[in-house]
Amino acid sequence: MSYSLQLYTLRDAIAEDLPGTIRRVADIGYTQVEPYNFVALAPELGAALKENGITAPSGHAPLLSQDQDEIFAAAKELGITTVIDPFLPAEHWQDAGDIQSTAAKLNAAAKKGAEYGIRVGYHNHAWELESTIEGQTALEYFETLLDPEVVLEVDTYWVAVGGQDPVELLTRLGDRVRLIHIKDGPATTDTKAQQPAGKGTIPVLDVIAAATSLEVGVVEFDDYSGDVFEGIAESLRFLTAAASVQAAEGTASGEARA
Repeated sequence: MSYSLQLYTLRDAIAEDLPGTIRRVADIGYTQVEPYNFVALAPELGAALKENGITAPSGHAPLLSQDQDEIFAAAKELGITTVIDPFLPAEHWQDAGDIQSTAAKLNAAAKKGAEYGIRVGYHNHAWELESTIEGQTALEYFETLLDPEVVLEVDTYWVAVGGQDPVELLTRLGDRVRLIHIKDGPATTDTKAQQPAGKGTIPVLDVIAAATSLEVGVVEFDDYSGDVFEGIAESLRFLTAAASVQAAEGTASGEARA
């Protein structure tokens, strides 16, 4: 498992100076990012990533509302291997029929993505957890309708905002979850109250441990009241320190067994 950064976190800085922003991301220590709006940004973003030795294993794009061939072509140009639809508003998650239609569209997008060698996924907000369909959350109902090759990127913060325990949800969703969004704070809709990982109410390390098929943990702030570059640096320090402790404990445990 590796860590990445959702570039939406730095959208204001990117709008002002994309190459300089990517350079700062690399200087902080991130080696992977998750771009948004990458069709429009592809040429400049691709050059900046290459210059700074950064890869983009995943990216966000509106697969269910924009030209999929254009999205997949840009993703391939950037080396993105998983394209994730980031957002469908709350009205799409209130009725079983609507959710069935969304799942069918995402399954079709996955078949098209496969022609480009690209996997497809979906990223949640709070409303997919607030809505109940046939005795389960709308997100879990949706998951049962997806083809095996479609993955979920669970935004663990919005799961908590939606009233669910992210650890329990990840346990129930199992191998479907290959990516998560890592963020912290008071688990409210006040996005400016979000905090670096380890500073809020989300049990970040338990969340990561619960995602047993996790490939990438993506750091993100929807908004931040402080210096956002310091915020992403603090999150990465917390995560890498925890990983180092875990690795040391694993080594010690192995030596004890030997």
